[in-house]
Amino acid sequence: MLTLVLALALALALAAGPADLAVTGVVVRRTPERSTAVLSSGGKTRVVSVGDTAFGGRVVSVSAEAVALDFGAERVVLRLPSAAQAAGRPKAPSRAATGPVSPPPGAPPEDPETPARTMQRADVQRRMGDEIPRILAETAMVPVLEDGRVVGVQLARLPEGSLLTDAGLRAGDVITQINGTEIDGMATLVALWPRLQSANELRAVVTRDGQPVSLVVSLR
Repeated sequence: MLTLVLALALALALAAGPADLAVTGVVVRRTPERSTAVLSSGGKTRVVSVGDTAFGGRVVSVSAEAVALDFGAERVVLRLPSAAQAAGRPKAPSRAATGPVSPPPGAPPEDPETPARTMQRADVQRRMGDEIPRILAETAMVPVLEDGRVVGVQLARLPEGSLLTDAGLRAGDVITQINGTEIDGMATLVALWPRLQSANELRAVVTRDGQPVSLVVSLR
């Protein structure tokens, strides 16, 4: 189902942490847990030690070459610039998919340029089988954080003509809510998963050009 691709993609993006997360310096001490690192993401900087949380992840080690953080079950190793040039810094996996039940009170209006649409469930399932490899390869998602907390996920890149764009999503959209639930972390996505499987109407709230709008897809 279309929503399962979205939930999986969001989970992968959130588990991997912000795409621009980097380590810019470390201070290594004889006692490993007292070592510190300087992390940056989204124009913000944090000084952290082992056990601290920053940008949605928990610091598990700090060395002269790299800093490791756990984002849920995913471990991300950030290398210092000099080490990254020699070994190649691993890129955080980022994926995406599509778009999202009756509007709750106070829900933002639908985008007049992206009217509600209806999709046949069987057709969606068929297209998913054909398009998932392309969606996962060509879609980029970046968690949006405020004060170290995930408040949405931005779709930095989308494959044109895919289920994602046909569902009304655009590159640059920030998904903040799916079917009335705020997208604020992995636990939320895991809890949403069973409900999305049986949903007949999917509603996503996205920030587009600075304004919140609703995108609606009905499955028949």
